[in-house]
Amino acid sequence: MRPLHPRQSDILQIARRHGRVDVESLASHFDVTPQTIRKDLNDLCEIEALQRVHGGAVHPSNTANFTYLSRRELAADSKQSIGERTARLIPDNSSIILNIGTTTEQVAQALRRHEGLMAITNNLNVAYILADAPDVEVVVAGGMVRKSDNGIIGGVAIDHIRQFKVDFAVIGASAIDEDGCLLDFDYSEVRVAQAILEQARTRILVADVMKFERRAPVQIGHLSDIDIFVTDAVPPQSICEMCRTHKVQLEVAEAQVNSHLHLAAKGP
Repeated sequence: MRPLHPRQSDILQIARRHGRVDVESLASHFDVTPQTIRKDLNDLCEIEALQRVHGGAVHPSNTANFTYLSRRELAADSKQSIGERTARLIPDNSSIILNIGTTTEQVAQALRRHEGLMAITNNLNVAYILADAPDVEVVVAGGMVRKSDNGIIGGVAIDHIRQFKVDFAVIGASAIDEDGCLLDFDYSEVRVAQAILEQARTRILVADVMKFERRAPVQIGHLSDIDIFVTDAVPPQSICEMCRTHKVQLEVAEAQVNSHLHLAAKGP
C-alpha cells in the first residue's frame, strides 16, 4: 500500500476533529480542484480511514476499530519515530516481548540492528521483520492466528509467554482514557497483553496521541502499571501529571525530525 500524501493526512486530521468533511470546503482550504479532493477522499475510503457520504466523507466512530492496513497508514511517521526512540531505550544483549500492533512493528523494525537480542512475540508481522536480523533470536508464541492482523491470541499463547521472564515488554493500546486506563477491543488480545506485562522487568507503552481521542471497551491495565511511555507529542496535562505521580518515564519522539523530549524521569 502506498503511503498517504501529506494533504490526505491533513484531511484525516480535519475529519477527526469535526467528524465530517466536504469536498468544496476542502478544495478551498487546500487551494486545489474538487476533483483532486474527491480522489483524496476515495483513496482514504479505500483503506477505510474515512467513509464516503454525499458531498464528502465522515470519520468512522471513535469506538470502532480500524482495519489493520488502515491503522498501519495512520500516523505512520509518528509511529516510526516512536519505534526508533523506543529501540534506543533497549540495550544490546537483552530480552524483550512485543505484542500485536502497528506501532510495535515499528519498534521491531528499529531493533533489527541490535546485537544479542532475544525477542518473543505473539505478532507474526514482528517475527517476519526480525527473522533475518543478523543477531536477533526470535521466539514466536503458539496459538491461534487471527487472520485480520496476524496476531496470535488465546490460552496457548498466554501459557507460552508465561515461560519467560524478560528485561523489557513493549505493548501498544487501541485507546487511552483520560483517567489513564489502557484499552483495547479484543478480550482475547488483552489477556495476552496482560501476561506480557506480568513477565517483564521494565514495561514500555508505545502509543501515538491519536489514542487519546479513541474509545475501546476492554481494559488492559492502567498507565501506573507502565515504567516508560513513548509517544509522538506532549500528552494532555492530566496524563503528564499522572506520569509524574506514578513515576512513569515519559518520552516524546517528534515525527519526521526524530528528536525527543525527556519529560519525566523514573524515580528510584
